[in-house]
This record gives sequence, structure tokens and C-alpha cells, in this order.
Amino acid sequence: MAGLQGRVALITGASQGIGRACALALAQEGAKIALAARNQEKLKQVEAEIAAAGGEAAAFKMDVATEDEIKAGTKAALERFGKIDILVNNAGITRDTLVLRMKRSDWDSVLATNLTGAHLCIQAVLGSMLKQRWGRIINISSIFGEIGQAGQANYAASKAGLIGLTMAVAREVASRGITANAVSPGYIETAMTQALAPELKETVLKMIPLGRAGTDTDVANAVRFLASDAAGYITGQVLRVNGGMLMG
Repeated sequence: MAGLQGRVALITGASQGIGRACALALAQEGAKIALAARNQEKLKQVEAEIAAAGGEAAAFKMDVATEDEIKAGTKAALERFGKIDILVNNAGITRDTLVLRMKRSDWDSVLATNLTGAHLCIQAVLGSMLKQRWGRIINISSIFGEIGQAGQANYAASKAGLIGLTMAVAREVASRGITANAVSPGYIETAMTQALAPELKETVLKMIPLGRAGTDTDVANAVRFLASDAAGYITGQVLRVNGGMLMG
């Protein structure tokens, strides 16, 4: 796999979990990393972690549910690094409850962060990618955006929407040397899944042919590949990282 020396990656939700793992993975390949999230303290920790390993990163406060913060954060990242070659739309939230009980505010907040935020981030970085006729847009979807999940209608809808957004953008920008792909994780051990009841975890593990939960590094490795020159002829695709939980 070709390295990412000279590339700049903007990663949302980079303060922990999958976003942090993606930041570390791309930094290891030589990319400079613009770290974006709401929690500045955690972002600074990731920035220091990358610097300690010999990489270069900078933290930018960004709530992707707020258009003004996306514009300001992206502008600051462009001023700091001069360009953005790679966008990893990873920021996401959940507000779980059954459809019958779901408040409009819970629906709106999840869609605003997980889907509208991704769209606005793409808009914010496209100018830089179009100018250099090279770019990688990688949206972190979810297996539940493909199969649904009881109690997560808002989350599943947002992640399904990300897949559609990925394909539409891929068609629009392919002629300019820009690819757009989605990574669809299955059951991944993160802070979010650690809160699940042990019996539920056991049930889920039985559904995974590889017999284990995924890790944030498993997802980051897929992102690392899609960000590279090795994936230059791949666009509009959904790369499933789910241990075989969903096939076909």
C-alpha cells in the first residue's frame, strides 16, 4: 500500500473510538491530521499521541450538528495545513428509543449530526479536493444502516442515508479524481458498546461467523486502505467490516 506522505486528512469525531483509531492509522502512513470533535481536551490528547509517534496533527473544535462550526473548523484546518485531501466523516450520536416513543428532537438531533453534518463537511472540503483533482471521502456508516435495528430508527435512517449520500457524491466527483466510499462496521468494541448488557453481547457474538467483536483498529485499517492510492479505482462502494455478520 502506498503511503500517505504529503496528504492531509480531516477526521470528525476524532477524540475517541473509531475516529481516534483512524487518526492514528493515517498518521502512521505519513498523513498530517486535522482532528475535529467537540471535546477539545480529548482531541489534544490524540494530537499529543500522534506527535509522540513522530506525526503531525492539530485539533479543531467542531460540532458537526452546527454548520457555523463546520465552516469555521474547516477554514482553520485549511489555514493550518493548506489543503485537505482526505475526509473521514466519523462523528455520530445515538438517541435510542422505539419509534412509537421517539421524540421529534431525538430524530432531528441524530439526523443533524450523522447525516446532515457529513453532507456539510463534504461541501466544506470539496473545493480543496477539486482544486488539486485528488480526494478521498470516507463516510463511516453502520451495519444497522443496511439491516435496521429495533429502537434505532433515527440512527439506522441516518446511516442508510450516508450510504446513499456516498454513492451520489461518488458519481458527481469521480471525473475530478475524487473517490467517495462508505465503511460499514458491524459490532465493534467501543465505549458505546461497552454499555450493553452482557447477555445482549453474547447474543450478538453468536451472529458473527468470525466469532469475535471487531475493534476500532479493524475499522481504521479499512479507512487506511480506502484513503490510499491503492484504492484509486474504488468509488461508490460500501466496505463492510463486520466479521461476516452481514454478507452479500
